[in-house]
Amino acid sequence: MDFPILLKGILLGFSIAAPVGPIGVLCIRRTLTDGRAAGLVSGLGAASADALYGCVAAFGLTFISDLLISQQIWLKLIGGAFLFYLGIRTLLAKPAQEAASARGTGLPGAYTSTLFLTLTNPMTILSFVAIFAGLGIASTGADYASAGLLVLGVFLGSALWWLLLSGGVGLFRARFNPQALVWVNRISGVVILAFGVAALGSMLG
Repeated sequence: MDFPILLKGILLGFSIAAPVGPIGVLCIRRTLTDGRAAGLVSGLGAASADALYGCVAAFGLTFISDLLISQQIWLKLIGGAFLFYLGIRTLLAKPAQEAASARGTGLPGAYTSTLFLTLTNPMTILSFVAIFAGLGIASTGADYASAGLLVLGVFLGSALWWLLLSGGVGLFRARFNPQALVWVNRISGVVILAFGVAALGSMLG
């Protein structure tokens, strides 16, 4: 196994996941209101999307890449509308009195929603294409074993970030009373809503 390639992928995945955008805010809010498992599973949805887009870039799937880029207006529209809806729902949500993450029913929804949101962000695929092209991997003559290791590293690095984030935020969860969690919902909802408005507004520029 080529550990330098794997390590490079881990660093890439971690650095791409780390900036706190709407997904980060959503994971923090879910960790505080629903427990660590909900926050971690939400993050794993984003990590899966990162790995999927990493595959597209690393293995030189130009047809899929070109298709996604050509449809970025629709992706922005769908993603922005979903963020807008999610922001309103979060803003109006009442905090759970006990950890909903203990019940398995909410975890699939937490995973799929962040997977969907990350996949509808066209900047994700553009970032991976640019980075992998710079590394000389996004080409038809690339070594598939190296590309596969890099994609695995991207997933592990992204998942590591979400594990650290949900674990760190989860440590403070016990200090939040129901009234504080109401404000978590309100602030998170406003921030997510703002991201949705910005995404929709960018289509007018």
